[in-house]
Amino acid sequence: MTRVSDSIRIVLVGTTHPGNIGATARAMKVMGLERLVLVSPECYPSGEATAMASSADDVLARALVVDDFMDAIAGCGLVLGTTARLRSLPQPLLDPRAAAERVVAEAGSHEVALVFGREKSGLNNEEVRHCNWLVNIPTSEQYSSLNLAQAVQILAYELHLAAIGGGPGETVPPDWEPQPPERLEFFFERLEVALREIDFLNPAQPRRLMQRLRRLYLRARPDENELNILNGIVSAMLETARERSEEKD
Repeated sequence: MTRVSDSIRIVLVGTTHPGNIGATARAMKVMGLERLVLVSPECYPSGEATAMASSADDVLARALVVDDFMDAIAGCGLVLGTTARLRSLPQPLLDPRAAAERVVAEAGSHEVALVFGREKSGLNNEEVRHCNWLVNIPTSEQYSSLNLAQAVQILAYELHLAAIGGGPGETVPPDWEPQPPERLEFFFERLEVALREIDFLNPAQPRRLMQRLRRLYLRARPDENELNILNGIVSAMLETARERSEEKD
């Protein structure tokens, strides 16, 4: 994965056990991945993490530690979040192989984040809502518990297979550059304000509609020109609402 691995970051959120961080580094290195981002780990740096990393302590040494989830995925055109459970508001779901093929197809043109949640509770709803797709690893119905580092190993293996597969796979248009989460978040905030101004949001359940709209736009993944158009529509909505309010006064 010499060409695409530089654009792929493995993100661990709120990791409790430092041994899992070290084992993750080892799982990454053996499959050619080097970029590890840690969001608010409970115990790091740690001798236990270094011991579990074995010969992958160089991955640990280069690991980026941040306090905020948005900093971990900043600049990424594709964000995939792993999950072991279905959500009340379903998001597009990929299996590990399909996820790996998509990551490898896009990593040559923009940054990609593959996100893993806390050992006990996984990713929270706030973190999930910033993901373009969710990834679920099929497991036995009788026993579905999967260790964090094991989950990373499975996805890293699939990434390695997809990278060396040599097949045509999915291609990305050369003029398409999906916008990073921070720009989309700015749009979502303005869109909610505009929908409130024109009385489109249901006051009883305003967040429900925004969750569905967020899912729609995250699935569509607009490029810069498309997002500029969407922001322009929002600006027009806000301006029209302001003018109508002035006329009433």
